[in-house]
Amino acid sequence: MSDAHDTCTILGIETSCDETSAAVVVDGRDVRSNLVSSQVKLHEKYGGVVPEIAARAHIEQVRPIVEDALAQAGVGYDDIDAIAVTQGPGLVGSLLIGVTAAKVLTLTHDKPLVPVDHIEAHATSAALVSDEPPWPAVALVVSGGHTSLYLVRDFLDIELMGQTTDDAAGEAFDKVASILELGYPGGPPIDRCARDGNPAAFRFPRAWIKKPHFDFSFSGLKTAVLYHVYGVGRKYGSVAHLSASQIADIAASFQAALVDVLVTKTIAAARRASVANVVIGGGVAANTGLRASLQRACDDAGLRLHLTPMKYCTDNAAMIAALGYHAFRAGRTADLWLEPRGGLVRPPRTTGPAPKRNTR
Repeated sequence: MSDAHDTCTILGIETSCDETSAAVVVDGRDVRSNLVSSQVKLHEKYGGVVPEIAARAHIEQVRPIVEDALAQAGVGYDDIDAIAVTQGPGLVGSLLIGVTAAKVLTLTHDKPLVPVDHIEAHATSAALVSDEPPWPAVALVVSGGHTSLYLVRDFLDIELMGQTTDDAAGEAFDKVASILELGYPGGPPIDRCARDGNPAAFRFPRAWIKKPHFDFSFSGLKTAVLYHVYGVGRKYGSVAHLSASQIADIAASFQAALVDVLVTKTIAAARRASVANVVIGGGVAANTGLRASLQRACDDAGLRLHLTPMKYCTDNAAMIAALGYHAFRAGRTADLWLEPRGGLVRPPRTTGPAPKRNTR
């Protein structure tokens, strides 16, 4: 590890889902490079991410994107202090490619290996552009696979307050966009379509919005849109009977319902935690309706909102390297027994020698 007065350069690798990304970040904030290879075109015809296709694409992309990230940053492996990699959560096959690549690089170049939690990286990504770390804060992480609220006391002191029990917000966007035949991924086209619609045209359900806990449920909202468009009890159909204005009204009303739940619970969580700051990260954090609504709610509640820039909302390695910097400084490194973790449950974080294997 570098001395306290030296700069610390981290190479980050992110392959949790369908983006292959590599970045070089110095001292947790100075992003020298952040390259992302998207697989949207590969999965578009399926209307969602196909795990096997995603893993194969990562195999093809991970080495060249790492080399390009180093070249763009103007550094070599001798300049890297540690390699941070997404351990989870995510698609296990995708994670395995990134973890394996990081292991190979740490072994080949004799560098420390730093595992990073993908969702915690999203929760702290707003700090990449903050003059001062915004902690303590309540962090809303909204993406295709995750919708969670965290209490972030510091970079390495993060407590889960609540999460979705079924569909994540981004998944609901994808499914509703499919119902309305707006394309994949669903977030951007629904966001655009909603701007021309009336968000009060239809009153879609807002599950658990008044409950005292901070968990989410969006499967009922998705089903309500499905039945509104196709008819109760039907899972398939067409939107040919709907005009463009009707589709816009449905998109706007759906988005309003989802955003209302996210914003209401985030403000309630901030009050419960007695914090003055709110941060937001994840791919759905790029939604203009959500950003505007959350900004208004924070202003009304006297809270300061820290918006993650669009380029760091989607999955990216800069946030992995940034959080990896703090983990590395704290001595949270791993050995070559490191394995990817697909689920949300976080195992105890330990350092030290790997467990002995029974070879008998």
